[in-house]
Amino acid sequence: MDDEAGRAAGGAGRVAGEAAGREAEPPAGYEGAGAAGRDVGASPPSGRAGSTRAAVVAGSIVVLILASLLGGALGSIAKAACRAGAWNVGVEQYQAHCYTDIYPLYFVEGLSAGKVPYFSRHAAAPHYVEYPVVMGGVMQAAAWVVHGESDAGLRGREFYDVTVALLTACLVGGVVATAYCAGRRRRWTGLLVALSPALILGAFINWDLIAMALSMAALAAWAAKRPVLAGLLLGLAVATKFYPVICLAPLFLLCLRAGRLREFWLTAGSALGAWLVVNVPIAVAATTGWATFYSFNAGRGADWGSIWYFFQTEQWPVLGGLSISAINLTSALLFLVACVGVAALALLAPRRPRLPQLIFLMTAAFLLTNKVWSPQYVVWLVPLVVLARPRIGGYLLWQAAEVAYFYAIWGYLIFVIKGGAPFPDSVSPGWYFAALLARFLTVLLLSALVIRDIIQPEHDVVRVTGGADDPAGGVLNGAPDRLVLAFQRE
Repeated sequence: MDDEAGRAAGGAGRVAGEAAGREAEPPAGYEGAGAAGRDVGASPPSGRAGSTRAAVVAGSIVVLILASLLGGALGSIAKAACRAGAWNVGVEQYQAHCYTDIYPLYFVEGLSAGKVPYFSRHAAAPHYVEYPVVMGGVMQAAAWVVHGESDAGLRGREFYDVTVALLTACLVGGVVATAYCAGRRRRWTGLLVALSPALILGAFINWDLIAMALSMAALAAWAAKRPVLAGLLLGLAVATKFYPVICLAPLFLLCLRAGRLREFWLTAGSALGAWLVVNVPIAVAATTGWATFYSFNAGRGADWGSIWYFFQTEQWPVLGGLSISAINLTSALLFLVACVGVAALALLAPRRPRLPQLIFLMTAAFLLTNKVWSPQYVVWLVPLVVLARPRIGGYLLWQAAEVAYFYAIWGYLIFVIKGGAPFPDSVSPGWYFAALLARFLTVLLLSALVIRDIIQPEHDVVRVTGGADDPAGGVLNGAPDRLVLAFQRE
């Protein structure tokens, strides 16, 4: 679904190489309550040697790549009905649950007619591409690859195929980077990204996997203590999808507490530089087209999946009657309040939180308060959930809610298109909003559990059994606090 809420070969190779063959923490301790009570440095019982070896294999680079390719293949199979032609036949694409933005936007954005993103508009739909510049560049590159095909329909399908191939490569990169960030004993948790049911279903709806891969590569570079590379990758991620800019706030707070602001400024400065390099030329040469991304999102109303859409459709008192500007303001204020709460948690917690914990909390807060929450946004959250709280119970509950929402939205769109008339596979508003609220509440629950893990670090399975303070923390990992705003717990 069309979306936007706000939007290294050498480094990736180094990350992939370091991820291979290292010791892994056995899955046996993943969810059990007893894990929280064991000493970090305790040796595993001899009976767990087999599971330890299995975890080492599961976290190897070969297994992670194969699992990612399998996830990509399953995602392609889920879209097979549309690729066979359902995307051209009324509501059939919704009945087959295979909708993707990639194919229709090839025509809607004028790429099929040779239009260039930001520089020209489609005559039939006079608007510019409403995505950040890296995404627009990827769209243009794929259009160039397939331009030799004379049949427009086949050219659109080839555009989709080329894009899916690129997104699958991004999935591989994102999984390997996530595994690296998980620490040498938990590389195998990358499988929870590669084979995530919700991610597989949402992988090829839009281009979000590019931003996810760049974001996780940036986090992996930070974990490898390469702040400049981390910043360059993060800047490109923000130029692809604006949400990764959220990463800078937790990074600043933790570096402030640890007295490592020099590394933060190196990263932030590099990110700004990378963003400017890819944005300024387009902004200067095609100002109106470049600015469309920002104006489009500012003027966008409450949309599918968001709590604001629920309030408006169900006509809640006050909240259901807000104007677009009022929703923008209220949403921003609520997100700001949440960010202030996360900042207080970062500086006042008895033990400095792990970087992925805070990035997850701020990203979750953004989605919970935002006026748009498209089904593909699950791609943003999966690696963050895996790193912030790698416990299988909460993960599966949330995945179930995301999968339920994925199927509910397409059935609900059939209901809307058909004006509420009975139609096969349609979903009533009641069931749709039940799925929407279930997704909302499970993300809220995961946020509460992460907050609990921060306040009571003995519940944080990564620190209890992982043998490291913050595997993704880079210079923060094991660093003493320099700014203490609360008494440490005895």
